[in-house]
Amino acid sequence: MIHIREAVIVEGRYDKIKLSALTDALVVETNGFGIYKDAEKRDFIQKLAAERGIVILTDSDNAGRQIRSYLCSFIPNEQIRHAYIPDIYGKEKRKTVPSKEGKLGVEGVPGEVLLRALNEVGVVTGEHSRQPRLTPADLMALGLTGCENSAALRRRLLMALGLPENLSTKMLLRWLDTDEKLTRMLAILENFETDA
Repeated sequence: MIHIREAVIVEGRYDKIKLSALTDALVVETNGFGIYKDAEKRDFIQKLAAERGIVILTDSDNAGRQIRSYLCSFIPNEQIRHAYIPDIYGKEKRKTVPSKEGKLGVEGVPGEVLLRALNEVGVVTGEHSRQPRLTPADLMALGLTGCENSAALRRRLLMALGLPENLSTKMLLRWLDTDEKLTRMLAILENFETDA
């Protein structure tokens, strides 16, 4: 079991159960979109963010992205770390059918995938810089935005990085907050050019 100082914000009860088996962190569930109407829960999350910081770990589907975006609307960026699970298709064991998008959520992905996502944001080692290392202009210069094939290149990059395919460029910039991640991304882009 790993120790995490920050509170980890997840969508639902089963996500919380899964994560609580891997870490001693305080895990808070948003009750899905219930967070939109729960002022008390929002205040609690804001308080946790100010006191110890939070890690947002939502599903990689559109609902997870919307909840993550909503949390970012009322919590200062410097108090948030963004952990992402990759797009893994399948269905959770407790469900009879896959989700609308067919992707596994936090509860369904293997524990080692969750630990890797948490490790990538520095909560395990304590090493983390919350300031973006790139700007939107840098992404444009790399061909990831503003070009004819940007969307396809960005989708291919996200897949190679093990990030959700619908990750916005703004969230990609937030994720690229360490030298290790930046170096990894640049190496992947260089390999793409070599393959072409």
